[in-house]
Amino acid sequence: MDLFDFNYEKEKLKEAPLAARMRPANLAEFVGQEHIIGAGHVLRTAIDSGKLPSVVLWGPPGSGKTTLAYIMAQATSSHFSPVSAVSAGVADLRKIIEEARERRKMSGQRTLLFIDEIHRFNKAQQDAILPYVEDGTVTLIGATTENPSFEVISPLLSRSQVFVLKPLAPPEIATIINRAISDNERGLGAFKVALEESALDYLVSMSNSDARTALNALEVAAMTTPPDENGRRFVTLPMVEDAVQHRAILYDKNGEQHFDIISALHKTLRGSDPDAALYWLARMLEAGEDPLYIVRRLVRFASEDVGMADPQALVVSMAAQQAVHFIGMPEGNLALAEAVVYLATAPKSNSLYTAYSAVKKEVTAGRNEPVPLHLRNAPTKLMKDLDYGKGYKYAHQFEGHFVRQENLPESLKGRQFYEPGEQGFEKQVLARLRGWWPERYKPKTEKPGE
Repeated sequence: MDLFDFNYEKEKLKEAPLAARMRPANLAEFVGQEHIIGAGHVLRTAIDSGKLPSVVLWGPPGSGKTTLAYIMAQATSSHFSPVSAVSAGVADLRKIIEEARERRKMSGQRTLLFIDEIHRFNKAQQDAILPYVEDGTVTLIGATTENPSFEVISPLLSRSQVFVLKPLAPPEIATIINRAISDNERGLGAFKVALEESALDYLVSMSNSDARTALNALEVAAMTTPPDENGRRFVTLPMVEDAVQHRAILYDKNGEQHFDIISALHKTLRGSDPDAALYWLARMLEAGEDPLYIVRRLVRFASEDVGMADPQALVVSMAAQQAVHFIGMPEGNLALAEAVVYLATAPKSNSLYTAYSAVKKEVTAGRNEPVPLHLRNAPTKLMKDLDYGKGYKYAHQFEGHFVRQENLPESLKGRQFYEPGEQGFEKQVLARLRGWWPERYKPKTEKPGE
């Protein structure tokens, strides 16, 4: 970089947003992620030694992935070549590779290729850089908010070390905010900003562990607050709320969080925790998740985890689906909330799920014998002559509208697939079955020592 470029970058930084100006220049300024860059940890040791492997940084927005990549390049005296997977293509990558080759020949300096949002590169684009990562032409630093196990090709992943960045904790976000307020050179120190404690707490809370979000909101609030007669800008909670307008909810409808949160909802429903279930429901709805996707999972849950313990669970879930169709959103959110609370507080039974799994296994792996003759329909004389329907007992002609007869193929005679539990309505079902089929639905005897 020549003097002209240096002065240009310096002037450009002055006009950059606060979050860019406050980007840490070294590890001493970096806040958080002690589990990977703390003294003695692998990544810190690699940076300090200058022997940096190719790495993939996986973490939520604003956790410091890009900043850490800059610091790694500086600390190892590497040339930093950043690209965004959103806009870059194979041609851009090839140009960087060629420049890296020339740089290595001319000066011996290695190139750190930083690919932001690497999960957005398709397989062909990732394949294009694989040989050059393997032969050391470039050292890859990939940044992603998505699980690299699913988004980064296996050959590239096997040649890189994955480091997981954690969301920044509230005290760490507060440290970053206070540092920006007091920094005279890069921050807001020259503007004499004083932040009300409640405003600081709100900034920390609304940031959702994203340092960039917190600093951007701080800058807007500070710059729109007029100074007093002493030149101080006292930023209050209402000013910050006005600057923020709307809190960004951390959620990716097509990514891992989509699956993590629906899993959390399903498991808290199974755990009979209505408070947690409502929380996870709201996390999805308020982030714009498709309500019909959610209700499909509720319908499944009603059969899989509540089942015959409360057959009304399926009715309530389908009613919620109809309500969402009928009145739309956001009005339909209460119908979903009602279904969630009903499912969470309903008695639980997975007997239907277990029974169907057992039947499915028998059907797909068993003999698939013919239907017993007495259960077959006999609409023609030939069928009657072949004994179709012969011996069938019409249940309504017997006392209690029940009569015993074998309804399974011969090889499965007496087989029990459905084992009802003793929760809720299913306890009544079990009592009926024991009356009809006492030899099949016997009370379970305790095992010795129980």
